[in-house]
Amino acid sequence: MSDGKETILCITSYEKGKAFLSEAAGLGCNVLLLTVEKLKDASWPREALADLMTMPEGLTPEQVLNTVTYRARHQRIDRIVALDEFELESAALIREHMRLPGMGQSTTRFFRDKLAMRQRAQRAGVLVPEFTPILNYDDLREFMQSVPGPWLLKPRSSASAIGIQKIHQPQHLWPLLDELGDKQSHYLLERFVPGEVFHVDGVTWKQRILFSAVHQYGAPPMKVMHEGGVFTTRAIHRESLDARMLVEAHGVVIPALGMVSGVTHTEFIKADEDGEFYFLESAARVGGAYIADVIEHSTGINLWREWAKIEVASMSGVEYDLPRPKSLYAGSVLCLAKMAEPDLSPFDAPEVVETLKRHHHAGLIVASESAERVNTLVQQYSAEFLERFCATAPVPDRPVG
Repeated sequence: MSDGKETILCITSYEKGKAFLSEAAGLGCNVLLLTVEKLKDASWPREALADLMTMPEGLTPEQVLNTVTYRARHQRIDRIVALDEFELESAALIREHMRLPGMGQSTTRFFRDKLAMRQRAQRAGVLVPEFTPILNYDDLREFMQSVPGPWLLKPRSSASAIGIQKIHQPQHLWPLLDELGDKQSHYLLERFVPGEVFHVDGVTWKQRILFSAVHQYGAPPMKVMHEGGVFTTRAIHRESLDARMLVEAHGVVIPALGMVSGVTHTEFIKADEDGEFYFLESAARVGGAYIADVIEHSTGINLWREWAKIEVASMSGVEYDLPRPKSLYAGSVLCLAKMAEPDLSPFDAPEVVETLKRHHHAGLIVASESAERVNTLVQQYSAEFLERFCATAPVPDRPVG
């Protein structure tokens, strides 16, 4: 039976999006959460949830659809929101099947399929590293003859650096494709572009980009993922040429990919060779690795809460207004730690605004009115984390948080 409230069903396989759940409930919605069984007892904001449902790990989108439509027999559902990258396809399938508003499967593909998003960005005039699908072998041979190596073999639908392999010689590619078998068409081959990696996190409302926050990673995420080390990101000076160029490129890419209203996390690389920015990938979600926390400390904008406001405003047919951002700068330092509970008390600069508590991880966030001061602290603390805490682990086949 209906209680007159709009109902949002959120789907996630990771413990994230708690601020979204709380905000949506605070705005008067019934909030349902569908998560995996192992997260049943996680620290969800229970007071915000009308119900918490669980599912086994590894369900196909069709199986998730069956789970949701079974619930829909007794609970009207008005919106579907995927809180993590790997539920985007399930959410899109459910929306189309139940004829609910939001991104369908075609648009979602531009935010999940690296081949689709590269083709669309390229057509919009944004620089993209040379690439080719893994389809026709003659095309692959021609690509490797005309585009200098090394190259990256990338899964088309995995997030971040997961599953990427560097290829140095043409003869090294073919055994990998043999191993992939029928799965090889789900990959692409791309020129490896050495350089510095940046991300732009945005808020879009009715195809207008209202907010763009530009940050630069320390070591590229692919290097950290494959070789270990310390993950860092920091806000760069808003008036710098790099920031202005990235905001401009972001302003072209996001509409080209079809985003109407929501949040995005988009990565670019500034090539060492020519100093140009090349598009890498975009996701229709909040960035992971505490990026949302960094942005909130620098701008006052909580992307999870703004995303919830956007969904509710769209559902209710009212306008969404972005709060006025602050003009601070922030950065983070994170690593896998050798000890279960690292001692972060020596990191006591007044700019440390948050320490991150997570088993076998060390992490903190710094914030300042000065972008230079943030950069100095991030570099200093990154070196100390590497010496004091840093551990390594096998490369995961899915994100861990």
